[in-house]
Amino acid sequence: MAPSKKRNVSSKPRAKEDKTDLLGMVDRLLESRKHANDVFDIIESLQSDKDKDVICAINACCKLFCTFLERKDLFIGKLPGEDEALNGEHSAEEKYKIFMRHRYNNCVEMMLEHLNHETHEVKESALCCLMKFAAGQGKHPLEDLDWSEHFSFPRELIQTVVQSLLSQTSDSSLLISRFQEFLDMEDVRYYVMSSIRANVATVMEKNKGAVLPVYQGNVFTLMSNLNMPSQDSELTNFMVKQEAKHEDWKAAKLHEHKRAFERMWLGFLKYKLPNSMYKKVLVILHDSILPHMSKPTLMIDFLTAAYDVGGAISLLALNGLFVLIHQHNLDYPDFYKKLYNLLEPSVFHVKYTARFFHLANLFLSSSHLPVYLVAAFAKRLARLALTAPPTALLIVLPFIYNLIRRHPSARVLIHKPSSGNELLEDPYVMEEEDPALCHALESSLWEIKTLQKHYHPDVAKAAMLINTPLSEQEDDIDELLEMTAFELMERDLKPSSNQSVPMEFEIATYLLKGGGEVLGQHFCLV
Repeated sequence: MAPSKKRNVSSKPRAKEDKTDLLGMVDRLLESRKHANDVFDIIESLQSDKDKDVICAINACCKLFCTFLERKDLFIGKLPGEDEALNGEHSAEEKYKIFMRHRYNNCVEMMLEHLNHETHEVKESALCCLMKFAAGQGKHPLEDLDWSEHFSFPRELIQTVVQSLLSQTSDSSLLISRFQEFLDMEDVRYYVMSSIRANVATVMEKNKGAVLPVYQGNVFTLMSNLNMPSQDSELTNFMVKQEAKHEDWKAAKLHEHKRAFERMWLGFLKYKLPNSMYKKVLVILHDSILPHMSKPTLMIDFLTAAYDVGGAISLLALNGLFVLIHQHNLDYPDFYKKLYNLLEPSVFHVKYTARFFHLANLFLSSSHLPVYLVAAFAKRLARLALTAPPTALLIVLPFIYNLIRRHPSARVLIHKPSSGNELLEDPYVMEEEDPALCHALESSLWEIKTLQKHYHPDVAKAAMLINTPLSEQEDDIDELLEMTAFELMERDLKPSSNQSVPMEFEIATYLLKGGGEVLGQHFCLV
């Protein structure tokens, strides 16, 4: 009944079978054990050079071994070697099951290799087959344990699938998007999170924490596809339903999901990331990561490190810190100092200018900020405005006016009582990094007065508002945030439809009718 020990998966295949013969071989093998050796030809078909034949072989293997799992035709327990099984004192039944269990392991290994196949259809078929194997192992475990005391789940198989998805050499985003279907299952999601954490620790330690753009990109794609539940009542969709003590299973508890989610993200973010990866993480941080963490304040180290990267990443990091300060009571006294130091001339010439001022407006919206801080921001923006482009000035000027409206004590910057001695130089220190030490309150917004002579009429008009008492109603800057130089030019060149054209107040009645006498009289009157 058992095959010769010289025969293995790598032996030369028989004559090629067509698709119908391959499925027929599966049916014959399932009907009678006398066709057991046909399993070699079925598995060897997985090595075909034609993608269609490989997909057909995957489907055949899936049908064959899922049926074997259901019928318990695979050896259960610690698997002995094939040579040991042949020479040992095992019954024919046990030898058959040991033989098929080894063939099943061979099939799983080939399926895992196909997850890195060059053709997506092959990878997708192999992934679906492996997850069917996982479901079959969950219902019919291959471990010999007392399942009234243990929880049944194919952890090792899920770990190997995750390991294959997290390739270090090729982008797996398309295959991971297909895998998302299975991540909607609570137990699969829980063990995938644990597997990701373990895999990241192993790979990054092996590479001594070096940046691995492809690998870290795959990890981020997989983690960002996890849709976390928000209530215990949502934990209803399981791939494996435990027969006993299901409510005691970690995969069935929301706080255990949050704990695994938190440890997974912290384990990933503790290593240095590619700059583009920082942006991707920070954009989804406050919506998709922090709400599902047990202790969101543990992200402080990552956000601090992200701020040090500079540019748009620093701004996005401050957004995450702002969420922690306002929603999770984080004490971070250097927040506004870091925001102040982001105000540089380059902020007007980068693609994230609109986002910067949107977030800065949000950060400075509180009316409880100290007046020295508000004055420092208003003065620094006014100084930067001297060299800013018109599109930026149309944002900066209303922004400064809104700061003054929220904090009446800052009006001293635009209406300073006259003293006996006029200032010969501006006491404001532009180079000072600490807003408390820059002497902004001792200065004034003379820069805005200068902008009243700006070459662009819209800027000059906006700067003129400082000559009149500011209204209590704040200016809405959201409409101005996305304006480009091209749009501003188009608006200036396009004639306004509401503007009336000057006309002669007295209608010329005979101008084109040859009334020369009247026409002459008209010119005389003029």
